[in-house]
This record gives sequence, C-alpha cells and structure tokens, in this order.
Amino acid sequence: MAGQLFAQALPAVMEFTSPRAWAFSLIGIHEYLRRLSGDRQVHQAREALTARLMELFDKAAQPDWPWFEGELTYDNAKLAHALILSGSASGQQKVFERGLKALRWLVEVQTSENGHFRPVGSNGFYLRGGERANFDQQPIEVQATVSACLEGYRATSDSWWYEQAQRAFDWFLGWNDLGLEVCSSKTGGCRDALHVDRVNGNQGAESTLSFLLSLAEMRLAQNMLTSFKEPIAIEQ
Repeated sequence: MAGQLFAQALPAVMEFTSPRAWAFSLIGIHEYLRRLSGDRQVHQAREALTARLMELFDKAAQPDWPWFEGELTYDNAKLAHALILSGSASGQQKVFERGLKALRWLVEVQTSENGHFRPVGSNGFYLRGGERANFDQQPIEVQATVSACLEGYRATSDSWWYEQAQRAFDWFLGWNDLGLEVCSSKTGGCRDALHVDRVNGNQGAESTLSFLLSLAEMRLAQNMLTSFKEPIAIEQ
C-alpha cells in the first residue's frame, strides 16, 4: 500500500516549486530506493530534483554566503541534507560535496560565541546582509540540524559531524541562550519555542515530534558508535 501511495504521489512531487518540498521528497525517495533500487522512474525523479537544488545553489551562493537562497528561514538544514544523501547514494561527488559545504557553513552560522547551538530565529529570520533574528528559536530547526549532521557523519565517518549533531541536540536539554530545558522530562513533550526571555508554554505536535525524532536518531547513532568499539565475536 505504501508503494502504491508513493507511485501516485510522485507525479505531483515534480510539480512542487518549494525547495524544501524538493528536499523532503529527495529524502523520501532515498528510502524508497533503498528497498526498490531498480525503479528507473524514481531514479529519474531523484536526478531532476537534485539538479533543481544544485541550480538553485549556483544562482544564489556567494563566497561569503554558500547557500541555496538569499536568506535563512525555516527547516534550513534539510536542503543540505538532501544533497548529502542523494550525492552519496548516486555517486555524484560534486552533489555530495556541495551538501557538506552548505551544511558546514550553516552549522558555523548557528553556533554562538559561547559554543552552543543557536538556530536562526523565526521572528525575522536572516536575510543576507541584514540583521539576524536570534529568537524565536524553533525545535524544528534543531531536528533538521541533528538529522543532517548525523547523515554527514554516516557518509564521511568524520566525528566532527557527530559532535555538531550532539551540540544541536543539547539545545533541547538546556545548552542554549537561556540555559533552560526546552523538552519536558515529565511529559516527554517539547516546548514550542525558545523566546527571548522564556520557553513557550505550549507543547505542540511539531515540537514534540522534533524532539522525539532527534532523540531516536541520536540513540541510533550512539548505538552505532558503541558497536564499532566493541570486539566482534567470531564463531569457530
């Protein structure tokens, strides 16, 4: 059933005009092709969407602003994540390196002078050459960064990427501008934002899912690290 729904949705994907919709579609396509790698139509869709993101980057990027758009808005890391994933899976080194370059720059932009994660705020975002908004900080930005950095780590085995994922995840736990926990140890939920003076009182679905997805991905990555360190038992 999932395969049938995927096939029905794919033509609509090609009509999307949002770069983030392209990126999310590429991430979904990657998972599909892990199971059904011989689907030529889906391979073609991946190539087309990847080309769109690459063209977008080429038009917008500047030496001091290696990014897909002239501003940082929301769910930013997904754009780089999609190129890392697609480039690695398809063997397109240029695509892969472009994704890593963009993500590395984004990580640097979102690291505070004290070393903690500071996502671009939704109260104005960050226009190139303008003043960056530091608040309100959204959990979805953290989740996107965690996921993208972990993909960078899996693709390169460079521990720096794992460290950046951990740094971003720690935002939920209080290593942020206000030193306040954004996730709730009592409910398992997550506050909707970090404001300039407090955490948001609401615990909405998007925020809670952002935290739980990040937690699940970090635990999987930690398990992978542990398995590499443990000796492999060989049966005689």
